[in-house]
Amino acid sequence: MAFEIMTMTQAAADRVKAVLASSDGPAAGIRVGIKKGGCAGMEYTIDLVREPDARDDKIERDGARVYVAPEAVLFLLGTEMGFESTTLRSGFTFHNPNQTSACGCGESVELKPADLAKLAEAGNPVVRAG
Repeated sequence: MAFEIMTMTQAAADRVKAVLASSDGPAAGIRVGIKKGGCAGMEYTIDLVREPDARDDKIERDGARVYVAPEAVLFLLGTEMGFESTTLRSGFTFHNPNQTSACGCGESVELKPADLAKLAEAGNPVVRAG
């Protein structure tokens, strides 16, 4: 069995394509990762990808490519990446089943690694034959 790392909404796919269209020079997509930081312990990172890394996992929707950094895979498993724009802010959102808490400002999160055995036992929709 293989696990689908992440999915993205149509709004996120549209925003990824807009970011790539406005970038200086050619870009293959964006890379999502995580890093230590913030008051809750971890932060999501988003970087422009000029040349994909063979170790990255790739998700794609309607031509929008998102690469997932290998060190982030266990923390992002089952995550839905979205995009929202409000009066006060706009940005990518992450609905992550591995998130255990977040700071008050929403900039950092506490994540636990996904339990692959538990996902497989539950017949979780992120599990696909492969």
